[in-house]
Amino acid sequence: MDTLKSFKQASKVIIKIGSSLLINSETGQLNAKWLQTLAEDIDYLKQQEKQIVIVSSGSIALGRRILDFPTGKLSLEQTQASAACGQIKLAGMYEEILKPFGHKTAQILLTLDDNDNRKRFLNARATMSTLLAMGVVPIINENDSIATDEIRFGDNDRLAAQVSVMIGADILVLFSDVDGLYDKDPRKHSEAVRLKTVSSVDSKIFAMAGSTGTDVSSGGMKTKLIAARTAIKAGCAMVISEGKVNHPVQHLLKGGNCTWFIPEHDPQIARKHWIASLKPKGSVYIDDGAVQALQSGKSLLPAGVHKIVGTFGRGDAVEIISRKGERLGAGLIRYNKTESELIKGHKSSEIEQILGFPGRAALIHRDDMSW
Repeated sequence: MDTLKSFKQASKVIIKIGSSLLINSETGQLNAKWLQTLAEDIDYLKQQEKQIVIVSSGSIALGRRILDFPTGKLSLEQTQASAACGQIKLAGMYEEILKPFGHKTAQILLTLDDNDNRKRFLNARATMSTLLAMGVVPIINENDSIATDEIRFGDNDRLAAQVSVMIGADILVLFSDVDGLYDKDPRKHSEAVRLKTVSSVDSKIFAMAGSTGTDVSSGGMKTKLIAARTAIKAGCAMVISEGKVNHPVQHLLKGGNCTWFIPEHDPQIARKHWIASLKPKGSVYIDDGAVQALQSGKSLLPAGVHKIVGTFGRGDAVEIISRKGERLGAGLIRYNKTESELIKGHKSSEIEQILGFPGRAALIHRDDMSW
């Protein structure tokens, strides 16, 4: 895999920014000069018609300064209060640095529950897909102001990896205060060697991870490896790159120090394999016209469905069956069992009248189908 060529060809890129890059650990203030160069880099990528998502830490570090909390570990309540105050400043900062380039921003706050709950996962994905299609740069952070330990990702490395799965990203960039994965802790071993590429995140790779966190960020190398394992399994390449330099994206593209994690498949193929592996909750039987439509790469519309079997909710996996009883594939259905029964055989234009609310035109979208 030609990593830099893949970056240049990527259409969806997620950039994760750690607290230690955004904030000066001594003053607690934003690193304004560095942020300006980051904005210029994002504009550079946007000019190449790439869809950009930023996963950014920093709300707690900013908020604790606003609330004058002392240094050291915060209680859960203090952490949540800091996040509530700091998130306003963080979101406003990204809007301020990108607005001069003509780029709109949006704030999305997620918790682990949003990823585990299928309905909320689909809603979040639909929101992000709409924003990206409109050219907006979503700014994503964990919703620390309400998240408890039970529903927290715990760090934005793993959050960024889950977002890469959610939107089918091509590249996930983790900018940090380390420039890659070393076979030993480089701070303790001068002979440590940085790995250029990793194709499998196994126990041997995890054994290389030392404690590399900083006093203003929560993610160490182990969390980055967990993120890498999640990302490459979904077909998304990931890179850990030095972020402290000005113009960090340009630095990476010019061959700056980094470690690439290489996926076996591209995101679309990996997603189809994942859908095919899910246990179906039901079946939809389709007519010959719908079969032809699917064979030509189109979505499955309600009009082509004549029978519904099983009990399922929105976002569950269902089998797609022909009139002859042949299993043609599987997909993630966009309506629950009751709604699907009501709209089957009807035109998409009739959905609102039947259900009483404007729904999605497709019963199963082509991107959510393993055919």
